[in-house]
Amino acid sequence: MKEVRSAEELAELIGEVGFLPFFKGEIEGFSLEEHTPPECWWDSGDDWAAWDWKGPAIRMSGCAYGKFYRGKAAYISRELFPDFANLRRDGYDFDARMDEGLARRRDVPVMQVLWKEPSLVSKTLKARVCFSEEAKRGFDATLTHLQMSGYVNIKDFVYPLDRRGKPYGWGLAEYTTPEAFFGEEFTSRVYRNTPRQSYSLLSAHLAKLLPHASAAQIDRVLLL
Repeated sequence: MKEVRSAEELAELIGEVGFLPFFKGEIEGFSLEEHTPPECWWDSGDDWAAWDWKGPAIRMSGCAYGKFYRGKAAYISRELFPDFANLRRDGYDFDARMDEGLARRRDVPVMQVLWKEPSLVSKTLKARVCFSEEAKRGFDATLTHLQMSGYVNIKDFVYPLDRRGKPYGWGLAEYTTPEAFFGEEFTSRVYRNTPRQSYSLLSAHLAKLLPHASAAQIDRVLLL
């Protein structure tokens, strides 16, 4: 993979490789962190640090972004994401999962809110969902589980503005569902294959991209 020095280059790389974890993991060379120069990794006062590329890269590439890789952030191209979601969902949309009693109790209110309001920043979503201290304590873990399961992704990042109208600080993640984010492009493809067929397509793609990775390492990228 090539070196990345801008959001534009990141968006281009996501389209080329299809799956890109944000942080370094067990597969050497398989992360944005390993392909970003140190001076571009942390914000030095300019707006081109890798942490600020997330929203622009999502918008430019149209990719899915979220905690998809062992509970950590990753970019997945719009071409690969329908099969990835199908695999992680095991072929179930969330309605069917609820009907068959397979949905986790804590996941249901999050999905019900996002069906009514297709995108919400994290603190607003939490306020809509969490009516008890127990729910508040488990909210982050619930969101991570829904992202890992292919039902929720991050649409963009919203930054507070200073008195001059300039964004500052850490951006707030804006959560959505793949159905709302991608529309028919996603809904027409997500269950086109069986989960096994989606697994075969994705594992073949990663084996070609990462010839030095073992089958077990690729499975840890793809499977829950």
